[in-house]
Amino acid sequence: MHPRNVHQGRYDMAALVAAVPELEYFLQANPRGEQTIDFSDNNAVVCLNKALLKHHYGVEQWSIPTGFLCPPIPGRADYVHYLADVLTESARPSVNATPRVLDIGTGANLIYPIIGTSTYGWQFTATDVDATAIRNAHAIISANPALQSITILMQRNSEKLFGGMIRPDDYFDLTLCNPPFFASQKEAEAQARRKWRNLKGDKASVKRNFGGQGNELWCEGGELAFIKRMIHESVEFSAQVGWFSSLVSAHDHLPALKQLLRKLGATDVKTVPMAQGQKISRFIAWRF
Repeated sequence: MHPRNVHQGRYDMAALVAAVPELEYFLQANPRGEQTIDFSDNNAVVCLNKALLKHHYGVEQWSIPTGFLCPPIPGRADYVHYLADVLTESARPSVNATPRVLDIGTGANLIYPIIGTSTYGWQFTATDVDATAIRNAHAIISANPALQSITILMQRNSEKLFGGMIRPDDYFDLTLCNPPFFASQKEAEAQARRKWRNLKGDKASVKRNFGGQGNELWCEGGELAFIKRMIHESVEFSAQVGWFSSLVSAHDHLPALKQLLRKLGATDVKTVPMAQGQKISRFIAWRF
């Protein structure tokens, strides 16, 4: 976990309950007698996120519609912190007094803009194709004065990622994205069954404890096709972005992505590994 990530070690459940008292309802003891929650219970995970966001980031009100992705906050924070390192270590001259960041597919949870605004004071533009996600993101901003600098844009052309979102006079220091991983609903549900068995030993359930709508979890061709599409489109906006980036869930996708970036003339490519406990992840960043 990144050294600046505030989510080191075990959660301070006493502090989190003080922030959001209803979290106490979901607390239970693990075999070692430590307080935790049932991570297979979506309501418990949502309540934990509310407490984490209030305690660590000053977010007074946060909620998501039923069925939408409820992200694991420590891992999302890691991505933001490591991107901050990329920006600090190799930033180009920018026209922006404050770094501007474009979040592609922010979802209903608005998690990257919340963390980036609260931690670094970045100025975010967050996009999504889903009208319900957009409405909820607006509601989160309206309920939290500290988030008023965040701009929300609806992408009405599902074939585009940057098109229509980056205006002719825009310059973004960073872009970030948590791409859909699966190639189909069937694939996503198979993974949900495996995860559920690990948590509960229930072979039948396809419940996803962190939720997720279709466009958040799967797309034609899966993660690799999505990021390749992003890379191709990024060429068109190369003069308007300092660093493009995307999470990459599957390590095996990196060689194909690097090969495509070389072919399209990227001048810098970084792959940054991240680890939260036993979970290993990474993101790829590139510029022209």
